[in-house]
Amino acid sequence: MVQAYILIQTEVGKATAVAESIAKIDGVVQAEDVTGPYDVIVRAQAESIDDLGRLVVAQVQQIEGITRTLTCPVVRL
Repeated sequence: MVQAYILIQTEVGKATAVAESIAKIDGVVQAEDVTGPYDVIVRAQAESIDDLGRLVVAQVQQIEGITRTLTCPVVRL
């Protein structure tokens, strides 16, 4: 199982709607509005890094109002 944080920048005023839409995606554990350089932070999980990439590109990035994403896979050292 691969887990990651997805940091999201949105259009002004769209953070809540984006977080609510992302929270409905299968594989998303949590999606919250935050303050700072990013507007929404998502915790997601997938079976493989490829599946995680597909989740981000095919589902998360397709949500209206998102301007940029940064995916940070969790590592266990």
